[in-house]
Amino acid sequence: MRIVISEFISLDGVVQAPGGAEEDTDGGFAHGGWSHPFFDPEVVGGAFSDALATADALLFGRRTWQGMAAAWPERAGDPFADRMNAITKYVVTGTLAEDQLGWTNTTRIPGAEALPRIRELHAAGGGDLLVMGSPTVARMLISEGLVDELRLISMPVLLGGGKTIFPSDGARRALTLVSTTTSPTGTQVSTYRPAAEA
Repeated sequence: MRIVISEFISLDGVVQAPGGAEEDTDGGFAHGGWSHPFFDPEVVGGAFSDALATADALLFGRRTWQGMAAAWPERAGDPFADRMNAITKYVVTGTLAEDQLGWTNTTRIPGAEALPRIRELHAAGGGDLLVMGSPTVARMLISEGLVDELRLISMPVLLGGGKTIFPSDGARRALTLVSTTTSPTGTQVSTYRPAAEA
């Protein structure tokens, strides 16, 4: 399976709480819901629909999974929501127990087993393993060189700090720009893949 990361991201690299004020206030983050003014159904919505269409499974960290699990089941009847609810889901967690995984088709990956289990999924056949949100998981995957494609939905806003998906280990990781599209709101949807290092 290809591992694909798809993220709403500010120009200063923040991915924290794009969806709502109470989504993630860690560190006193006060800009929850910052993506809304820059969302448009055709380009930004289309990017997520396209990513979901090629995914065989979704991979989440615990906090993102809980937010999604609270939102998507009640939207049943919408084609995108129905796909989100039906698709196989994995959640990396050290705190949620199996009996707390009420969202359909969710499998728990214990935090201590995350890397070997994700490597197994990566080596398996099938479509994409899609990561949305989940900055801790995304950062780990980038750090370990397990990401086959990075889709950044860059919105024209500076947030002044917050969670990021980028490792701060000083390592150089070259990427190749595969495609980019600009929406009427100034959002750029850019797809990158790892570059062959010279």
